[in-house]
Parts: sequence; C-alpha cells; structure tokens
Amino acid sequence: MFILLLQTIWLFISELAGKDLDFSVILKFLAYATPRLIPMVLPLTILLTSIMIFGNFAENYEFAAMKSSGISLQRAMRTLAVFIFFVGIGAFLFSNTVIPSSEKRFINLRKNIVKVKPAMVITPNQFNDLGDINIKVAEKYGDNDEYLKDVIIHKKEARPGNFTVIKAVGGELKGSADSNFVTLILNDGNHYTEIAQKTAQKRNKLPFSKTHFEKYVLNIDLSSLDNVDMDAQHHSKGYNMLNVRELKAELDTLSDQSNVNRKHMRFEIDRRVGFDGLNRNLDTIQKINTDTLKIIDYFETIKKIQIYQIASSNVDAVIRKLDSTRETLVNRQRALNKYEMSLHDKYALGISCILLFFVGAPLGAIIRKGGLGLPIVIGVGLFLTYHFVGIFAKNSAEEGGIPPFVGSWLSTFIIFPLSMFLTYRATRDRGLSNMNFFRTIIEIVTSKVKALRYKRGNKIN
Repeated sequence: MFILLLQTIWLFISELAGKDLDFSVILKFLAYATPRLIPMVLPLTILLTSIMIFGNFAENYEFAAMKSSGISLQRAMRTLAVFIFFVGIGAFLFSNTVIPSSEKRFINLRKNIVKVKPAMVITPNQFNDLGDINIKVAEKYGDNDEYLKDVIIHKKEARPGNFTVIKAVGGELKGSADSNFVTLILNDGNHYTEIAQKTAQKRNKLPFSKTHFEKYVLNIDLSSLDNVDMDAQHHSKGYNMLNVRELKAELDTLSDQSNVNRKHMRFEIDRRVGFDGLNRNLDTIQKINTDTLKIIDYFETIKKIQIYQIASSNVDAVIRKLDSTRETLVNRQRALNKYEMSLHDKYALGISCILLFFVGAPLGAIIRKGGLGLPIVIGVGLFLTYHFVGIFAKNSAEEGGIPPFVGSWLSTFIIFPLSMFLTYRATRDRGLSNMNFFRTIIEIVTSKVKALRYKRGNKIN
C-alpha cells in the first residue's frame, strides 16, 4: 500500500505542487486515493502472505509435525480458508460501498483543487475552463509560464453553443495577489462572432462578423474562486463512482439510449433515401409508387439529371450522418463496456482473493521456502501475470474485442484451474510435477539409445 500510495502522489504531483494547500487537504487527498488501491493491494497481499506463511511452516518441518499428530494440510488450511471466504465477502462490500464513495470524493477534490490557482490550470493543447471563457494554448513559456502561444478562446454566453471565438498568435497573463482579476493580453489575432438571426432562412446563411486586432485585453473575474469549498460534490456519474444497484440502472439507461439512437438512425435513412423522401423532393414530377424505379421509362433527360443530383446529395448526407452516428455509437458502446466491467469487477475482486489464497497456500507448502526471498519472487511473478492478463482483457473488452464479462473475469478464470491443481498436489504431498514419471521416460529413452548403439557396434564388427 505504501509503494502504490507513493506512486499515486507522483502521478498527481502536478495538481498538488505550488497550490499552497493546507496539510489537511493533502491528507484528504491521500485518504480518498487509498481505497482505489485496494483492488490491487488486497489480492497481492493475500497471495504473498499465504506463500510466505505456509512456506515457512514447510521449511521448519511444522507440517511434518502436524501430519505425525494426525493433522492434515486440509485441516491446517480450514480455518484460514473460512477467514479468507469472509475476506472475499468483505472485499465485495468494500468495493460496492467504500470505493465508489471515496472515488466520488477523490474526483471532486481534484476538481476543487484545480480551482485554487486557475492560472496553473491552463494545460497546453487542451481546452481549460477559466472564469467565463474556455481557453486552449499550444505552448506556455516564460519564468512563470505567463506567456502563451497560439491561443484559442471560446467565450461563454447565456445561449448554449460557441458563438464567440477569439484566436491570437500570442498572449500574456498578468495579475496580482491582491486582485480578483486576471488580465489576459492577446496579440495579433481575430475576433469571430456568429450573428443570431430570427428566421431559419437567414440562419442557414450562417452570418458572422470578423474583426482583426493587434492587441486585445480580457479581464477575467476570479472572485468566485477565492473561497473554494474543497468538500463540494458536483460530479457523481462516473462508472467508478456507482454501486451495483446504480450501475445496473445506468446500464439500462445507456442501453435504452443506444437502442433509441439506432431506431432513429434507421428512420432517418429511410426518410432521406427512401421513395417518400424522393417524392417529397420531386414536387412537379410524376410520383413514384413502385419498389423498383427505372428512370429511363418514366422521365425525360432533364428530369433524370435532377433525380440523380437529388439522390447523390441524399447519399452524401446519409454517409456523413452514418459516420457521425457510428462515432457516437462507438463512444456510447465503450461507455457501456466500462460500466458493465465495473459491475463485474466488484464480484471478481472477492472471488480472486479466495482463489489466490488457494494458489499461495499450497504453493508455499510445495516449495518449502518462507521469508522474504523466493516466495516474494514467485508471488510477485504470479500476481504480475494475473494483473497484466486482466489489463489486456479489459482494454480489449473496452474496445469491443471481447465481451465485458470476459474482460473482467478472464484473469480469475485462469487462476481457478491453477488453484485447484496446486491444492490437489499439496494435499497429496506431491510436488509441482510427477518426477517419477519423467524419471521413467528418461530411463526408457536411455535404454533404447544404448540398445541401438550395441546393435550398430555388432554390425560394424
């Protein structure tokens, strides 16, 4: 846990450094980040401790003493197996209650920390929310990163949408500790404003105004960010912030939305490229009622050209609509996969804890080594294999390569037969492999080789 917590600090050091945060806020940050590490820490801990303890028993001949007293390995493992069973149940309850709550607080605390010094929020090559604008810059430079390069600004307005865009070659941020305003000075750019129109015909012309400037000054009011509530909760819909009941409800909602989008898309295509759509665009031409259209039998040359042009424009529009809808559906399906995997992960955590115990305990009894040497090497190797298989499976499931159920359970399915095999071998006082079988094979091959050599020697003589 300590090692992974240090890794978490390094991952988010840019969000904590230079913000003049209270020590209590940093402690909250670490406390909220700790539960999200449990799904990795707990299975590894169970695997390592079971290998170390049972390996130590076997190394010190304590299992031999138990067996001489009539205590089998199954009986020695019984109490710990029951304990691990309850640990698995506790792991599920923990992942279903504590982890979603802490994840919600962790995400919201990060969002609130970002607001403490908004000038540091401007990350190059992505849009950043700063006061009443969204700003994107290609590069920041200078002693305090106050100079900006290739600035794009979307100004927020009462009506939804981006109707005012400002682009500039460079800019500079100025401000003081005693002021609630940050001054943004832009150099050599253009100011674009989309003009609102009342009628649809005028809106279709997309009128806008463009103004070039050598210098443009924006005063951004940051007074609302002075007293940031670090405990404010504004984000609560992430797939890792929900429990089982909420995940099932969200999955149903997303599935219904996807089905509605697909039905709407089919209807839209039929409306555009079907006969109803063609008749709507051919007001002065003979109506088409048959399923098969032979243009040469019905229309003159000019009318044929008009029909071909209408059909071509409709097809182009449908292709663009299909591309945009496909991208939307792919993103929605990716979100569905994440929600479904998050649901299965809560159950897989408890099962994996139980199975890894039945991997570690018999493996420790077989290798007969305890302490911090060989057991650590074997345990970490097994866990890394288990962990990386899970990562690859989840990445593939997220992209739709395999079902989300398989992505969450594949690593658990792999260690299940391994746990059965190791437990079977250990309870019967056998090693990892049947050495007598291999010894017999080697003796047979050796005798055959000697016989062949003897025959060849006789023939030569």
